[in-house]
Amino acid sequence: MQKETVVLIVGAGPAGLAISACLNLQNVPNIVLEKEDLCASLWKKRSYDRLKLHLAKQFCELPHMPFPQNAPTFVSKTGFIQYLDNYVSHFNVNPVYHRTVESASFDKRGGKWLIIVRNTLFNMVEKYEGTFLVVATGENSEGYIPNIPGLGSFCGEVMHSNHYENGKTFDGKNVLVVGCGNSGMEIAYDLSNSGAQTSIVVRSPVHVLTKRMVQLGMVLLKFVTCELVDNIILTLSKLNYGNLSDYGLQRPKQGPFYLKNTTGRSPVIDVGTMEKIKAQKIKVLPSIRKVNGDYIQFANGETKSFDAIVFATGYKSTVRKWLKDDGGLFNEEGMPKKRVPNHWKGENGLYCAGFSRGGLYGISNDAKSIALDICMVLGEKK
Repeated sequence: MQKETVVLIVGAGPAGLAISACLNLQNVPNIVLEKEDLCASLWKKRSYDRLKLHLAKQFCELPHMPFPQNAPTFVSKTGFIQYLDNYVSHFNVNPVYHRTVESASFDKRGGKWLIIVRNTLFNMVEKYEGTFLVVATGENSEGYIPNIPGLGSFCGEVMHSNHYENGKTFDGKNVLVVGCGNSGMEIAYDLSNSGAQTSIVVRSPVHVLTKRMVQLGMVLLKFVTCELVDNIILTLSKLNYGNLSDYGLQRPKQGPFYLKNTTGRSPVIDVGTMEKIKAQKIKVLPSIRKVNGDYIQFANGETKSFDAIVFATGYKSTVRKWLKDDGGLFNEEGMPKKRVPNHWKGENGLYCAGFSRGGLYGISNDAKSIALDICMVLGEKK
């Protein structure tokens, strides 16, 4: 079986949905291929219960559909899932589910992209052909757990944060959270609230801000320089939290918005974790040296016993596993070689969406740029 269309989109997360919606508005035929049994699986299957959007809703909208006026400034997980379902329905986005892409290559003779897909529902191979290919699997395709000496000997529960739902099953247990990004800090907070004896590994310097600080910074960036915004926000952070080194944390030398723009690394948006750290209800520990059974040794020489480890150590791209003939669009880590804002376009009708490290705001910009470019190319061919 072989299906033909104009645009093939791999991935039905927010990026893939946004691309399809933009193309549908321009009556450009497209097919969205998704390996899971539903869209936005990261949000629906692999995110913890208390998750909320860390940015104000105006920075998290997908193209052509604002959030309802009565939506809270910081939308909950369930609220965002409802928004995505409404988005899919409104723009008539119809992903094809249970489709795992095994390979995608460009046929130079025919000038088409050929995709080999495994229909996991019936264990059948299918073929798809399109003039354009959009990689919308994003930077959060697969959970990453670092290689730690002795981790295989750990007798307790080990999980990546994408399998963490809530802290109910960890009441009374000693739990170590590895990673001090937004997920790690919020999961540590949730565990502590649920009665777990919680520790968190902080390996790198980190900026800690409130949601309102980030919201203010995003607005100020429209009017003044990034350097000035960083100075203002850092002053507010220091007034609010004091010297972070008193609690085992270090601030980076460069400002939070500069780091976000240049490296994609987000500041931590505090949901109450810092108060628990200050009260020593959450213990801050340095990097792990090795694991020996239930005992974990840290870089400062301290050894502690734990019942469970939650790795909030981020995600990795999987595009290199199946995409052939990418023309140098992606590096060895499966991320675009070009820097934002020129990262989204490759050769021979190849595009990528959701790789800007700019969250939902970046996804929206990618989708609009890609759809506009495809429409321009199609217009030139007529």
